[in-house]
Amino acid sequence: MRMPYHKELPQFPESFWTASQQERPLFPKLEQDAEADVVVVGGGISGITTAYLLSREGLRVTLLEAGVVLNGTTAHTTAKITAQHDLIFDELIRTEGKEKAALYYQASKDAMAFIEETIENYQIECGYSKQDAYVYTHHVDYIVKVEKEAKAYEALGIPGAYLDRMPLSLPMFGAVRMDGQAQFHPLQYLWKLAREFVKNGGQIYEHTTAVDVEFVDTPKVMTLGGHRVNAKYVVSCTHFPFYDGEGFYFARMHADRSYVLGLQTHDEYPGGMYLSAEDPKRSIRCAPIDDHHKLLLVGGQSHKTGQGICTINHYEELRKFAENQFNLEKIIYRWSAQDLVTGDKLPFIGRIKKTHPNVFIASGYRKWGMTNGTAAALMIRDLILERENPYAELFSPSRSLSWKTVGKLLADNADVAKHLISGKLEFIKKRPEQLDKDEGSVVDLHGRRAGAYRDKDGQLFLLDTTCTHMGCEVEWNNGDRTWDCPCHGSRFSYTGEVMEGPASKPLVRL
Repeated sequence: MRMPYHKELPQFPESFWTASQQERPLFPKLEQDAEADVVVVGGGISGITTAYLLSREGLRVTLLEAGVVLNGTTAHTTAKITAQHDLIFDELIRTEGKEKAALYYQASKDAMAFIEETIENYQIECGYSKQDAYVYTHHVDYIVKVEKEAKAYEALGIPGAYLDRMPLSLPMFGAVRMDGQAQFHPLQYLWKLAREFVKNGGQIYEHTTAVDVEFVDTPKVMTLGGHRVNAKYVVSCTHFPFYDGEGFYFARMHADRSYVLGLQTHDEYPGGMYLSAEDPKRSIRCAPIDDHHKLLLVGGQSHKTGQGICTINHYEELRKFAENQFNLEKIIYRWSAQDLVTGDKLPFIGRIKKTHPNVFIASGYRKWGMTNGTAAALMIRDLILERENPYAELFSPSRSLSWKTVGKLLADNADVAKHLISGKLEFIKKRPEQLDKDEGSVVDLHGRRAGAYRDKDGQLFLLDTTCTHMGCEVEWNNGDRTWDCPCHGSRFSYTGEVMEGPASKPLVRL
């Protein structure tokens, strides 16, 4: 018999990781010019891990974060430490060859080993636990794909198996299991690395937006506040690289947004991490709240940022799924995350261009940032220290792409052009005075397109909806109360501040 549960979604989005992280050190804003051996830009798992590794090698490292560290995608992940990145290995064998597919798996395996070793060395209490990972299908058309993935595991020597049932009772026709993966609380783990980085002499500056790199003898990172940080090496660990270096990365990746609910149930969780093979995706894992309670994390509903149905409906769809599959008690958290996807599904890690050998990027993790972000840090450390790294060619941002991949990129950019034009031609009827409290919308303001949000106290915020990156028109995200760009994934708060790039300047207030 199912017990009743509180059906209301939380009014505001908040991730379990940030809500449950008690300790959060504060860091100053950069107020003057500075020097370092390495400047790392971006305070997520890639940036923190890279800065920690390089400081451990005796280098002077400065980390710059536009907002506050560990508050972006890393704080909104499902935090699976796994090499099971959806149904990827059969595809990689077909498109890249068996050798490169094996390298991709080994890079994730090395990252997993580093995380586990670091947790053991520092005795970090972060809810780390070994879990098997499953990709399952409940659609008959996907059975063959799942079977092929299991054969790819066998060909690559990946421990796992094809199954016709799983520990978690879900409607399914088949699944592929990858043995011995893991999960953790990402912020509890990374705050320890951040503290060790500072102990090693590292400098962290928050509310410091890097906007460009100037080359005079050595690279100089320019900030929005007008200050410079002179260094020998620059590492961009932001989503879209804050400095493009004429690599046109905004045209070589697209931004996806996905959603998570944090739920309590009346049933025992059998263990394991789960992902549906087909769309809409369903990601499931469990996280300890305390010694006696667990939180069920149900994620999915991926779509291109700024596009698709009303965003609150994505949370509603996840709720319907959870209601049908689990004996729910209450919904405690809801949040969303943004990830970048490359044309060939491999991340961009390494030198931004051959002509800029001292500038590195790490991006395009396709929702698998815990392992890909750690692998990026390990690889960039080796490149800066001029050590051999077996994955440098595989992940090189300058790698050649297949015609099929080029075709995908052309389709993505045609989609960008469509949204750029349609946003300019949109006919708008709604006016600012028609907005209720806690409502946002594109409105007509004296004959021009504007963005409006009226907060719960009745205060009205009016913005120019033209994205400050490349001029696309942003759309209202009512699920997260943000303005999202459908072209390249920039996101702004309802007051106009940049929340995620590639934009570096706020929306203009009206």
